Amino acid sequence: MLKTRVAVLRGGPSSEYDVSLETGSAVLRSLPDEYQGIDVFIDKNGVFHRSGLSVSLYHALKDVDVVFNALHGAYGEDGKIEQELDRLGIPYTGPSSLSAALSMNKLLSKERFKKIGLHVPNSVTLSVDYDLDEKLFDVFKQTELPVVVKPVAQGSSLGVTLARSLDDIERGVRKAFGYGTTVLVEEYIPGKEATVGVVENFRDEDLYALAPIEVKPTESPFFDYDAKYKGRALLLSPGNFNESDKRALVEMAKAAHQALGLRHYSSSDFILSPGKGIFILETDSLPGLTPKSLVPQALKTATVSMGEFLKHILSLALEKS
Repeated sequence: MLKTRVAVLRGGPSSEYDVSLETGSAVLRSLPDEYQGIDVFIDKNGVFHRSGLSVSLYHALKDVDVVFNALHGAYGEDGKIEQELDRLGIPYTGPSSLSAALSMNKLLSKERFKKIGLHVPNSVTLSVDYDLDEKLFDVFKQTELPVVVKPVAQGSSLGVTLARSLDDIERGVRKAFGYGTTVLVEEYIPGKEATVGVVENFRDEDLYALAPIEVKPTESPFFDYDAKYKGRALLLSPGNFNESDKRALVEMAKAAHQALGLRHYSSSDFILSPGKGIFILETDSLPGLTPKSLVPQALKTATVSMGEFLKHILSLALEKS
């Protein structure tokens, strides 16, 4: 029997390189027998490698049937690789070019969320071309501490700072500018953290929601990079939420997926704040699939194997080809 040839793109020129390598490795290990996995590694300089040789994008993918996009961050989740795959006419998993760019940009995605009635934290935007000292003092006067400082276009909580003073804000902003030219200084909302994954056309539902996961960081005040990928968080799947909150989280995750025009699967992060309600923080168009990532944890709770999930996602990608 001829196997479907699946190129798994991993690595890439982003600060989420290491996470992408792990996600791609998990996908390659878990592909069902009817697929032939082809490891396409992209180094930090953006050079493609296949079978140990550096090759062009065309030669890396010229004989494949479908691409599994296991890239994270810049190039993989900002629409650039999607544009190139569209140009080559190769079907791929995950968001289209436009929806990838939209979801990667926290400002644009927040505007979409507000339009459909989802609550988002208040925020102020800083650009690298501002008179930073003057602008920082304005931000300090306008906002109530603490605040969260984050890059506009970055995933895995990289470059994020919880700032409790003017000095913290300045350090956080300069740190965030290391990841891009625009920074958000956002209202900090204390509460219970939750993540909800959704999968399209699964188990007889157009948009199937995985059980909300409760996230409890153990060594930091929020779910930062170390908490996500170094085991410094307690993940409760399913989370300890009442039925009303579960329903609300599920409906919000589905609404966010649709508002951003995403495809195949996604995950959304929320804060449940006593007295204030539920706030959406962001939606990930290509959630991590490492053993420590949230979507695989939620799949286990739903008694869905990684192989079953990958087969379903690849079938969705091939249906559109």
